[in-house]
Amino acid sequence: MSRVMLVDDEEGILKALKRLLRVAPCTLGNKSFSLEIESFSSPVQALERARHEPFDLFISDFRMPEMDGIEFLKAVKEVQPDAARLILSGYADLNALVRAVNEVGIDRFIGKPWNDYELLSAIAQSLAHRDLMLENRQLANLVRMEMGEKTPEAIEAERLEAMEPGITQVNWGPDGSVLLDPDR
Repeated sequence: MSRVMLVDDEEGILKALKRLLRVAPCTLGNKSFSLEIESFSSPVQALERARHEPFDLFISDFRMPEMDGIEFLKAVKEVQPDAARLILSGYADLNALVRAVNEVGIDRFIGKPWNDYELLSAIAQSLAHRDLMLENRQLANLVRMEMGEKTPEAIEAERLEAMEPGITQVNWGPDGSVLLDPDR
C-alpha cells in the first residue's frame, strides 16, 4: 500500500483527485500500486501531518494562500527526503517550474486540468522510481557493510528513520536519563 498525500486549497479538486485515485488503477507495466489517500486543504496542517506520518508521495497544488506548493514540498523534503513529489497547477509559470525542479527536486509538474491517464501514469512512475531508489540504497548499504564502511547498527538506524522520522533522536538529560518532555 502506497501512502499518498494530496494538498490543494480547492476542496473540489481534492474530491476529484480522491475519486479518480479510488476508482482508477495505478499501474506501471506489470506492477500495480494500491493507494491510501489523505488530503488537506491547508499546507500548514498537511506539513504537520507529514512530520508525524510517513508518506510515499506528495501531490501539491502550486498556488495556495498559506504557502505555495514549492515551499510546502521543500519543507516536506526536509522531513521525508525519500518521498516522491509532484506539483499540480493551473498556472504554467516557467520560473515556478524551474524553482520546483531546482529547489525541491520534483518528479513532475502536471498542469490543471489534468489528463487522468497522464496523472495516473505520473503517479505510478514516481512510486516505481522511489521503490527502485530505496532498493538501490539497500543494496549499496549491503556492499558498504561487507566492505566495513558502515555498521549494521547505522544501516538499521537509517531504515528506522526512513519509516519513522525522528525515532532515533533521543533527548539526553545531564544525568544520562532520557527526557521525554524537554520543556520540563
